[in-house]
Amino acid sequence: MNKSFISKSVEDTFNIGKSLATDVKPGDVFLISGSLGAGKSVLIRGIAYGLGVEEDLPSPTYTLVNEYSGKYKIYHFDFYRVEDPYELYEIGFEEYIYSDAVSFIEWPSKCGDMTPVDAIVVEINLRGDEREIHITWKK
Repeated sequence: MNKSFISKSVEDTFNIGKSLATDVKPGDVFLISGSLGAGKSVLIRGIAYGLGVEEDLPSPTYTLVNEYSGKYKIYHFDFYRVEDPYELYEIGFEEYIYSDAVSFIEWPSKCGDMTPVDAIVVEINLRGDEREIHITWKK
């Protein structure tokens, strides 16, 4: 299943995420790509809010992963600062993503061969003041 959206604001991006929450199932892993400032964390906040997380979700850039509870347990990874995929073994990455939690991974290209093959792929592209959001469900 593929979906595409155009976002014209931070609010649009958040609301697109919120609307996607109805399709999320336990164990889903989202691989979210886009340049700095593209809206990756905003989209994740929207999905998490749609799953019942009411607390703010700051980007976990300095901690690699943050955990939240809503309808499902949620793990939010940000691998921007990861220099070697081996660092993921040190945090038990595979235990996180092969659980019943919903996982969001920003900068998935840093995962190397640890990227799950059946993950949901999200690409956010900046086009002037708009963002094109493309989502591919592989399951």
